[in-house]
Amino acid sequence: VFPSLAQAQASVANQVYQELGQPSVFLFCPTEYCSSLCSPSPSQSCYLQTIGQELLPGIAVIWTGPKVVSQELSAELLEEVEAVLKRPPVIWDNLYANDYDCRRVFLGPYMGRAPGLMARLQGLLLNPNCELQANFIPIHTLGTWFGSELGSCAHPEHTGTWHPASLGDSQGAQDGSYSPQEALELALRDWVAEINQQALEPGK
Repeated sequence: VFPSLAQAQASVANQVYQELGQPSVFLFCPTEYCSSLCSPSPSQSCYLQTIGQELLPGIAVIWTGPKVVSQELSAELLEEVEAVLKRPPVIWDNLYANDYDCRRVFLGPYMGRAPGLMARLQGLLLNPNCELQANFIPIHTLGTWFGSELGSCAHPEHTGTWHPASLGDSQGAQDGSYSPQEALELALRDWVAEINQQALEPGK
C-alpha cells in the first residue's frame, strides 16, 4: 500500500492523531531515533526526510541524540535534527537507563548537555534507572539543570554559549550557569536528609 516504511508510519500516526482530536501531547518514536541509526546521517536520511515532510506538525518526534545512550548533546546536532524533522525534537534521554545492564546503577550528576538546550527542544524525558531509589540524584540534578535552563531563557544573551563546568569546577553556580559538581553536592545533601528522616520513622 505504501512505497516506504516512513510513509506508512507517518500515515498511521497522522490518522491516530486526528482520531484522538489532535491532543496537545502526541509523541512519535521514529525507527531512526538517534544519529547512529541513520544512514548515512540525520540530514541525509531518506527515512527522516519523509517523516519530517509527511508527519503532521502537531506531532512531536522523539530523539535520543548521537547514540541510544548519548554522553553528550550539542546544539549543532539538534539544529541538524530540527531541520530534517521540521520541528524541534523531544529528547528521550537514556543517560541513566540501566535496563540493558541491571548490574550497573548510574548515580552521577546530570551532565554533558549544552546550556541553552531547552530552547531548542519540545521537551525532555528522562529514562531512569530501573531501581526507584537510585534515581534521587539523577532527578534532583536534572531539576537543578532545568532551573539553570530557565535562567538562560530569562537571559537570552547566555543562550547557546557553552562554558563546560567540569566536576571540579564550582564557578558554574557563581555565574548562574550549571555546575554538575555543585548540583551533585546539593542532591547528596538532600538525599542524606531524606534517608535520615526515613530512618527515624517507626518500623524503619
